[in-house]
Amino acid sequence: MMERNPGLARFEVLVGTWNVTGRIDGPEGEIHGQVRFEWYPGGHFLVQHADLVHAGHAVNGIEYIGYGRDYSGEVPKDCTSHLFDADGNHFIYIWELEGSDLTIWGGAIGSPAYYKGTFSPDWNTLTGGWVWPGGGYTSVSTRVSTRMT
Repeated sequence: MMERNPGLARFEVLVGTWNVTGRIDGPEGEIHGQVRFEWYPGGHFLVQHADLVHAGHAVNGIEYIGYGRDYSGEVPKDCTSHLFDADGNHFIYIWELEGSDLTIWGGAIGSPAYYKGTFSPDWNTLTGGWVWPGGGYTSVSTRVSTRMT
């Protein structure tokens, strides 16, 4: 069995269940719901389960986050994720966690679509927002369960 990428350990701070509340730019309204992060068996991927309501529309998805190897066996330098939702969308992101600052880039580092947030000193609140061309929203995620390993 391959050893887990040491860069993935920093994302342990996400493990658990989080309530998400936020405000969407413009007249669309609010976003609210819950996300849950857990380790996939083997510890090579973090899995996010999302159950949100975005401007009145249910958004349900699953996301696999990690340093997955391809057929060549090479390990990428960036932590990437693949999100699949109930509407048939598939999004690819790059995750960065430096200190208490989390950035999630849509597709590529430097993309105009991204999330930037900051964890509270106790790591139980994440405040930030998504930005994309023509929109975005601010949000606060609050941990409601202890971390699961």
